[in-house]
Amino acid sequence: MSQIKSLTDLKKKREEIKAGLDVRIKAVDSGNHVQVKVAMATCGIAAGAKSIMEFFVEQFDRRNIPGIVTQTGCMGYCYAEPTVEVKLPGSDPVVFGYVDLKRADQIIEKYIKEGELIDGIIPVNYDTIDSKG
Repeated sequence: MSQIKSLTDLKKKREEIKAGLDVRIKAVDSGNHVQVKVAMATCGIAAGAKSIMEFFVEQFDRRNIPGIVTQTGCMGYCYAEPTVEVKLPGSDPVVFGYVDLKRADQIIEKYIKEGELIDGIIPVNYDTIDSKG
């Protein structure tokens, strides 16, 4: 842990802590924020998911999008890596496959900002417990 030797150091440390708290507050109230989960299992990492996750984090901050970007394990779509799950407030999650930087930008601009579906959605191929009623 670094020592705080000046008022500037103290202010910098305060901003770091506030940023960490902001992420936790959003996680508690995640239903009101855009949630992006990037599959970061071995196959996802090998396909470039790390740069995709960094892109979403950077762009959410740059474009002032209130959202949470996290990593998750395998989603079971190894053939379509990198895969990204996006959940808009009040909507079911949508999984996009073969996400490169261009598609990530389209996801932000078209789907997250406008609510417009784009190519690359992996269709749901299973029934949930709730739908078996």
